[in-house]
Amino acid sequence: MVIAVIAASQAAPVAAKGARGQVTNLPLPRFVSMKAAEGNVRRGPSLTHKIDWVFKRRGMPLEITAEYGHWRRVRDRDGAGGWVHYALLSGARTVLVEEDMLTVHAHPNPNAPVTAAFEMGVVARLGSCERDWCSISAGGYRGWAPKGKLWGVKPDELRD
Repeated sequence: MVIAVIAASQAAPVAAKGARGQVTNLPLPRFVSMKAAEGNVRRGPSLTHKIDWVFKRRGMPLEITAEYGHWRRVRDRDGAGGWVHYALLSGARTVLVEEDMLTVHAHPNPNAPVTAAFEMGVVARLGSCERDWCSISAGGYRGWAPKGKLWGVKPDELRD
């Protein structure tokens, strides 16, 4: 949940395909999640920069678009971005369900039995991903969901 919103002109641009972080040498952009229950989002990569808003949702997926020292420029599903300290982030992958009452299936097939239905906005843990499907879990329920109905995973991403 975003507490305040900044102007679209301050949203973080996405790094070029194939780019790597100057600090970690990890791919940019890449997805992470909020480790902390609360995290300040700043205009620049230091404690002296103004706080534009506060993320207040542990596990929320975010996309890292740049690195500077111990700071990561992130953006949320709405494209709002800013700088957060790396200690507030986790490499554990989560996704945001983008369809209300999204049905998940026992197997990556639309004809497979339905195991659960997730409301729009649910944060789910991301498991393995095939070409068009990803395994997700939340609230003790799990199943396979169409990749296009999730935010926090790239369309061409494969995971074991």
